[in-house]
Amino acid sequence: MIVAIDQNLCTGCRECAEVCPAYAIVGEQGQPQTIDTDRCVMCGQCVQKCKSYVSILTHGKKAYDRVKKERNIPDSVQEPLFAAYAVCNLDKVKEALADKNKFTIVQCAPAVRVAIAEEFGADLGTLTPGKLSAALHTLGFDRVYDTNFPADVTIMEEGTELVKRVTEGGVLPMFTSCCPAWVKFLENNYPELADHLSSAKSPQQIGGAIFKTYGAQLEGKEGKDIYSVSVMPCTCKEFESGRPEMKDSGFRDVDVAITTRDLAWLIKDMGINWDALEDQEFDQPLGLYTGAGTIFGVTGGVMEAAIRTGYELVTGQPIPDLEVTAVRGTEGFRTSVIKVGDLDLKVGVVTGLKNVIPVLEAVKNGTLDLHFIEVMTCPEGCVSGGGQPKLLMDTDREEAYAARRAATFAHDRELTYRKSHENPAIKKIYEEFLEEPNSHIAHHLLHTKYCL
Repeated sequence: MIVAIDQNLCTGCRECAEVCPAYAIVGEQGQPQTIDTDRCVMCGQCVQKCKSYVSILTHGKKAYDRVKKERNIPDSVQEPLFAAYAVCNLDKVKEALADKNKFTIVQCAPAVRVAIAEEFGADLGTLTPGKLSAALHTLGFDRVYDTNFPADVTIMEEGTELVKRVTEGGVLPMFTSCCPAWVKFLENNYPELADHLSSAKSPQQIGGAIFKTYGAQLEGKEGKDIYSVSVMPCTCKEFESGRPEMKDSGFRDVDVAITTRDLAWLIKDMGINWDALEDQEFDQPLGLYTGAGTIFGVTGGVMEAAIRTGYELVTGQPIPDLEVTAVRGTEGFRTSVIKVGDLDLKVGVVTGLKNVIPVLEAVKNGTLDLHFIEVMTCPEGCVSGGGQPKLLMDTDREEAYAARRAATFAHDRELTYRKSHENPAIKKIYEEFLEEPNSHIAHHLLHTKYCL
C-alpha cells in the first residue's frame, strides 16, 4: 500500500475523484471512497486534495493516536490527519540512522528545497537548500547528497539516447521516464508504447545505483554497507524504488523513499529547530549540481535541461540562449520547434496526466510528428507533487505552485554551472567510472526496460 483512503474518515465528497488523473477513485457521493489499485498510479493528488480529517479536537486523543499508530506516524505529530494518505516510512529511516553498521546516504529532490520551509511557517515557495542540507546533517546521515546530481547524469544519458534515436533512426517520439506515476500509467494502459520511453532511469534511481557503486568506492565501502534514503515530493517514488528491476547495483538501489512532509515530521520529531539552522553545503562530490538538474522540479524542466546539453552534443557549440522559454509554461500540452543546428527538434510537454491520453492516441495512430515528449503526472510538475506540504485552499495551492516554480528558476540562475555536461563532478564520474554516456557500464547501472 502506497496511497490509501481511510474508510472511517472519508465523507464521500469525491473531491479526490475530481483530481485523480488515473480515474482510480471509486464510490458513491456521500459514501466512503475506495481506490482501484489496478488503475492507481500512486501520484498522491488525492492526498493533496482530501479535506476529511481526524484531530485531537474533533475526535479525541484516543482515536487520533490510533490513526497515528496505524500509519506509523511519529508520536510528536499533532496536526490533523486526512482520510487520503500515503505510506510513512520514517520508522525505517530512524532504524537505519540508529544502526552504526549502516553507512547512511540521503538524496533530496530539487522540488523539496522550494517547499519544505512551508512546513515551518515560511512563505510559500521559500528556497532553503542550505537549511535542508543542515537539517539532514543534523539528523545524522553520513552523507547528504543531492538528487540534482543524478539529474545531471540523467541528462547525459537521456540526451545522448535522444540524439542517437534522432540521428540513427530509433523509436520516436521518445518519452521522458523520470516520473514513475506516468510510467506506471503507460504500463497499465498503453504497454504497446513502452519502447517510446527513454531507457534512462529516473534521477532517484540513478542516484541510488551510483551511491551503492561509485559512492561506496569513494568511502572505501561495499554496496551492502550503504543504506540509501531519498526525500521526494512524490508519493510514487517509494513504489518506484521497490520495483524488482531497480537493483542493478547488486542491491535495492534506493532502500526507502520518504516525502517532503515526512521529512518535516522527522525534523520536528527529533527536536531540531529549523529556524536556528545555519546553512550547510551538500557533501561532495555527489552533491555538486547545475541549474539544469535544479529545473527538473518544474514542468518543462527536464525538456529544457536536455536541450541545453543536447544542443551542444549535436552542434558542438554552446546553446545561444540558455533559458529555453519555449518549453516553459503550465498548459496541459504544448509543442515547440527548437532549432538545433540544421535539425528542427520537435518537442512536446505534457503537464498533468489527464492531458496525456490524446497524445498517446496520436502516437499510437502515427499522427504525432514530434521527436521528444516530457510527461509529468502532477499539475505543474514535481513542485506540485503528492508528497509536498499540504494546502487546503485552492487559491493557496495556485500561489504555492507559482512561488515554488519562480524559486526554482531563480536558483537555476544563481548557480555557477547551468548545463549538466559542464558540472565538474559529472566530468569526473564519467572519467573515473562510467566512461562515457550510454557506455556498457552506464547502460547496466543507469538504464532499464519497463513493462517487464
